[in-house]
Amino acid sequence: MRFKNLGSGSTGNATVVETSGNKPMRLLVDCGFGLKQLANRLAHANLAPGDIDAIFITHEHGDHIGCATSLALQHGIPVWMSQGTYEAILSPDLKGLLRIAKDSEVICLGDLKVMPFTVPHDAREPLQLTCQEGLEKLAILTDLGHATAHVVHHLQHCNAIVLECNHDTDLLDNSSYPVFLKRRVGGAYGHLSNAAAADIAGQSSHPNLQLVVAAHISQQNNRPELASSCLSRVLGSSTTIAVATPEAGCAWMNL
Repeated sequence: MRFKNLGSGSTGNATVVETSGNKPMRLLVDCGFGLKQLANRLAHANLAPGDIDAIFITHEHGDHIGCATSLALQHGIPVWMSQGTYEAILSPDLKGLLRIAKDSEVICLGDLKVMPFTVPHDAREPLQLTCQEGLEKLAILTDLGHATAHVVHHLQHCNAIVLECNHDTDLLDNSSYPVFLKRRVGGAYGHLSNAAAADIAGQSSHPNLQLVVAAHISQQNNRPELASSCLSRVLGSSTTIAVATPEAGCAWMNL
């Protein structure tokens, strides 16, 4: 199994997960760009929109839902999301392509097993997920204010984690954001700080955790080197740390 983040941040989020074999299954997790921009980002990954076999939407915020409904309808791609997310986007007619995802109910996509799980975030019914092929397990965890025991449970035994490192607490506190937005971002239903992300990484660490990708890094309230340093202090040298940028995401990562 391998994956590539196509871009991560407040301007848009999307990640492709691809199984191994001669006929790989490709899952697009979130779709927070316009159709043209998504196609361009997929092209940089040597893919086209028609190569996507399934879409999973974590929640209804614009930087995650993006062109998901248009992409699904244009290419006949099934799209999974929670009932709450579907209602939050005003229940569009998806022509039979809608699939409702539920907390802790596995979704089988060929050899890929997708496990959604609930997270605390200021959305209608947000879900994050793990993706597993054989013994290889990837978690995608962004857009949450804190890690519950339920979240930590689902992160166990992962070989790789795409992990939100949204903000440095000091940078957020001293930023030009209005007070209400600082409280929202730093609150229990907002986004993870570097320190909170490092704590989650520490709770999820084990000898086979190969890779952590710092994602959803705020361009105003964080720095890639701050996020990486915070993770390094917890994970040490045995786990590779990479960064997903808003412009290019990250390279293809193999598990």
